Amino acid sequence: MTEQEAKKKLESLREVLAQYNYEYHVLDKPSVPDAEYDQKMQELKQIEEQYPHLITPPDSPSQRVGGEPLEGFQKVTHRVPMLSLGNAFNEEDLKDFDRRVREGLDVNKVTYVCELKIDGLAISLRYENGFFVQGATRGDGTTGEDITNNLKTIRSIPLKIKDDNPIEVRRGEAYMPQKSFLALNEAREQMEEEPFANPRNAAAGSLRQLDPKIAAKRNLDIFLYAVGEWESGELSTHSERLTYLQQLGFKTNPEWRKCEGIEEVLEYVENWVEKRAELSYDIDGIVIKVDNLEAQEQLGFTAKSPRWAIAYKFPAEEAVTELTDIELSVGRTGVITPTAILEPVKVAGTTVQRASLHNEDLIKEKDIRIGGDTVVIKKAGDIIPEVVRVVMDKRIEEGKPFAMPTECPSCGNELVRLEEEVALRCINPNCPAQLKEGLIHFVSRLAMNIDGLGEKVVEQLFREKLIHTIADLYRLEKEELLQLERMGEKSVSNLLQAIEQSKENSLERLLFGLGIRYVGSKAAKTLAAHFETMENLQQASFEELTAVDEIGDKMADSIVRYFEDDKVQYLLTELKDLGLNLTYKGPKATDVGEDAVFAGKTIVLTGKLSIYTRQEVKQQIESLGGNVTGSVSKKTDIVIAGEDAGSKLDKANKLGIQVWDEEKLQTVLEGGEA
Repeated sequence: MTEQEAKKKLESLREVLAQYNYEYHVLDKPSVPDAEYDQKMQELKQIEEQYPHLITPPDSPSQRVGGEPLEGFQKVTHRVPMLSLGNAFNEEDLKDFDRRVREGLDVNKVTYVCELKIDGLAISLRYENGFFVQGATRGDGTTGEDITNNLKTIRSIPLKIKDDNPIEVRRGEAYMPQKSFLALNEAREQMEEEPFANPRNAAAGSLRQLDPKIAAKRNLDIFLYAVGEWESGELSTHSERLTYLQQLGFKTNPEWRKCEGIEEVLEYVENWVEKRAELSYDIDGIVIKVDNLEAQEQLGFTAKSPRWAIAYKFPAEEAVTELTDIELSVGRTGVITPTAILEPVKVAGTTVQRASLHNEDLIKEKDIRIGGDTVVIKKAGDIIPEVVRVVMDKRIEEGKPFAMPTECPSCGNELVRLEEEVALRCINPNCPAQLKEGLIHFVSRLAMNIDGLGEKVVEQLFREKLIHTIADLYRLEKEELLQLERMGEKSVSNLLQAIEQSKENSLERLLFGLGIRYVGSKAAKTLAAHFETMENLQQASFEELTAVDEIGDKMADSIVRYFEDDKVQYLLTELKDLGLNLTYKGPKATDVGEDAVFAGKTIVLTGKLSIYTRQEVKQQIESLGGNVTGSVSKKTDIVIAGEDAGSKLDKANKLGIQVWDEEKLQTVLEGGEA
């Protein structure tokens, strides 16, 4: 076979194998026996071995088996944030959601799309020039991890699609079918390995394997159901997008349904509460979305979730088991939390051995005793299990009432109950348990996000007395880390590199990591953007803090008290001397003046752009004070129209809105007159 013949044959084989793969893994309607697929795959591999320079990694079916193991996962910043959804737990919650939507749109009835909420791992896929180029986990919604090679092993993910425009399919849910889960656990038990608790954990664990060959053996699957960045088409509804995703070759869940009004939504939900056990995969609820995309745009978002969608969580499952003990833990703020230790029991798809008891008052109210009480526990989705009640008929008389200690179980300091608080608290700032929990929080994903410093590693470093404060993390030496158990040359080097890289984080991550009481990740970003430097924030008065949007009296008082502490001031000096960044690196309100070209203007992009990508245009417009939205209305100031602009351009002309072509946009962005 000549090289030209080989090239032509490879193109033919790739096309037919892609079609067979789509029929089998997406449509679930194979058109040929497995033996014929295997024969053509073997033929493809033989030709690729003979002519390795003809292998096209982006779309060759031979590349699905997994490449070489990775040293670690790279961070990926999502071009469009992957926000979480608000939750509904009953019919009243869903009706309240519908009322808010109707009031927000000023209509009497809304068309929704209902979809099964797959219990798996949220991911996004990115395609460029029709090829699958990157897949990532959701992570914190803004930053995830690049797991492209592992996702390529999922055969229902197309390596090539018939759309050359950049497209980010967001979100998808990678999951493990129940059949694959049972087979995997059976194999693990035969190898005397601990079985996975549920299919979701198994799927997540599989996709976070550094060796893609392991993921390839796990038989994962995926459903896609949303779009992030997309420069293709003038589709006006979410249901049209779902249909188009399927036409492109993506696997969408076939059970989605368009519902006219909330009553049809309630019927759909009730149907799947009863039927979910019939599925071959796990679901933990229903997602309800407003179908019309312009209506979605109009409703907008809260800080954490879209106002046009909600997740209905299935009713919690309960189980009965024996409570054997109550264990106390000390949190990073000193709160003493009791936890029930249980005889293992399966509930809501997971094996539960611990359940929350919240505080001493709850234990007394429910008369929970140690040493033989039988209790009912409840778990809903990912919510931490809790003890609902004691089964009094099964109570053993010898069970003794539980009493909270008067001293901290970690440091022995006297516990106190602050005014208007139910919880007991250790107020010793040098309590080892609080210091350790504070360090775990500091390195966590939403804070400094230091790879390789998980909870177990922090505990090990703390136990070996290598770290005591946050500053100690930045003084760790390679030689002392190499002495630790399970710390090899490569893992130590990677850890030290991750710690060094964290010094460059923007101020808001450090602020959240410090664990200032009442200051969450969102408030930390608000404070960092407003005050811009740690020094400015340290010097801010109570009045200056409460003048900032979303900063209330309680938070402001906590911040002032925190920075007045001598130990805090010393720590911040240490961190500065160690090279940590203490300034905000994000966009600032002061960056855009009132005379900026797009200041206060609402811009809509439509059609295909050839000079810039949509994301580039969006970023530049926003940097010049503009707001880019997805729908044309009377409030729109400018419509920027590329090739094949459709209904949005028509609407702009009808409303008399100013329309620019891409050449005019380029002139303005390069400093010309508007």
